[in-house]
Order: sequence, then C-alpha cells, then structure tokens
Amino acid sequence: MKIVLLGEPMGLFMADEAGELSGVKKFTASIAGAEYNVAVGLARLGHQPVYCTRLGFDPLGEKILAGLRENGISTDLVTQAEGEVTGLMLKGFTHAGDPDIAYYRKGSAASRISTHDIDKLDLYGCERLHVTGIFPAVSDSALAAVKRLISRAAALDMPISFDPNLRPQLWESEKKMISTLNALAEGAETVLPGIGEGKLLTGEDSPEGIAQWYHSRGVKNVVVKLGTDGAYFSEKGGKSGISPAFPVKEVVDTVGAGDGFAAGVLSALAEGETLEEAAFRGNVMGAVQVAHKSDNEGLPTREQLGHIILSGTA
Repeated sequence: MKIVLLGEPMGLFMADEAGELSGVKKFTASIAGAEYNVAVGLARLGHQPVYCTRLGFDPLGEKILAGLRENGISTDLVTQAEGEVTGLMLKGFTHAGDPDIAYYRKGSAASRISTHDIDKLDLYGCERLHVTGIFPAVSDSALAAVKRLISRAAALDMPISFDPNLRPQLWESEKKMISTLNALAEGAETVLPGIGEGKLLTGEDSPEGIAQWYHSRGVKNVVVKLGTDGAYFSEKGGKSGISPAFPVKEVVDTVGAGDGFAAGVLSALAEGETLEEAAFRGNVMGAVQVAHKSDNEGLPTREQLGHIILSGTA
C-alpha cells in the first residue's frame, strides 16, 4: 500500500561515547526524523511509503536521498532546493534514560515548505497519510503545509493517522502546541499519543479518558502508548483494552521506539487487521527498536518480525 508521510528527515550524528554532547569527540553518522523512521519501518514490512519533504543540495541532503532509496522509500515527492541547507541533529549516548538531543534545523530547506509545494503533489495511487506533531512546529509555513495536505487527503477519502510526538522545545508556547495539535488530531482516523502526551493534550488522567476525549472529537481509533505497560487501544463504538508490552532482552536506546510502534500499527491497519492486532504489532516493533542504538536501523523485515514474535522476545 502507498502511504504518504510528510516531515523533515535530518542528518543524525550519534555520540560514540557517554557524556555531555559538547565533550564528545566521535560520532557515527546516520539519518533521523520521526516520519523517516516510520517510513523505514513500513518499507521493511512490504509497504510503499512515499516521503514528502524538501532537502538542500548538500552532502546531508544527498545522504538522506540515498538512505530513502536504499530503504525502498519513494522520493517522488522530495524536492531539492538550491541554496538551502538540510537540517541535522546530535544525539548523546547514555546508559540509562533518554539521551541528550540538539537540533540544528531552523531555516532548513524542509522548514521552508509551502502550501504551493503541497498543491503541486501528485497523490495518484496514494492510499493513506501519516503526519506527526513535529513538522507543524518547525515553521508557520510547515504548519500550513500540513493542514493543506490533510485537507487534500481528506478530500480523497484517505485515512489519516496522527502521532502527536510532542517537541515542546520547537514551539513558542505550550498553549499553542496543545491547541494546534488538538486541531490537527480532529481530522485523523487514528491518533497515537503516549500516555504523558495524552494527559497534557486532553487534560485526562487515564488512557480510557484520553481515548474518549479523542472519540468525542470524531477520531475512530486511539492507541495510547503506555511504555513498559504496553498500549491501550480503543475503537469508537467497538473493542478496547490493553495490549501487553512485548519483552525486550536489553534496552539499548529509547529514541525511535514510538516511531517503530507507529509503523507497526499503521502497517497492520493498512492490511485490514483489527485495532487490537495493530496495537500488538506496534508493541513488538517498538520493543525491537529499543534493543538497537540507531533510530531506525534495527526495524525488522516481515520475515524477521515473524521470527521475533515466535521467539517471544526482542
């Protein structure tokens, strides 16, 4: 299935040693970006992700284009802009908790995307759209572009999935972040908040309350990520419950877990699986991702996923 993703892929430099980022001397280069990670996961499971973004004519832009092609992600909706730069991020290394992150993306080629760019897109044959709450925070024009693409997808009856993926440091205020992302969520068929994100966005204290809050605003499917407790799934007017977390032998890096989870859920829904089955696959994919250092390189193929499920641990 052809699934459109809109976002900003960035050059990623991962610290090879623990400590403050300012003191790190060695980094490993890779590619980052929530939507990119989801696209990699979908491609490895046999789907046809189509990535919509803008890149610079620079080494990082070329690296990202190569990464997209190597992972079987369509570049048909990628634009390279002369004289503009591709964003990048640094990621620290830690033995416990979440690593330090530093972004360098202000004024990047992707942040300069416009509604005009969206209007030019050929969406023929595309069947689903996935967006996150990160790209709308990058710039006013990026937010306008996200809204326009959601509008175009809705007009084509494409199911839309939305992962809030909160990045408070990218927003001018918490109030604007909450109001903007809640407005975007109302146009989605499926919303995938983490439990902390859901509490902040809805004011509800439980996964059940969070799900009902979204259902009351027209969202059909809600899957609330609960970390080590798994995920709570709820279909409006249908089944709800807890999908237990999938066991992990060793947690190596928590970054990208939510993106692996999203790829699992979206791929299952695209294949006609139930929301409960989608939540289970999301848990497995998230577990696999935290067992690897990179944001996306550990995501499994369809065959690997089957073996992991049979083994009972990631």
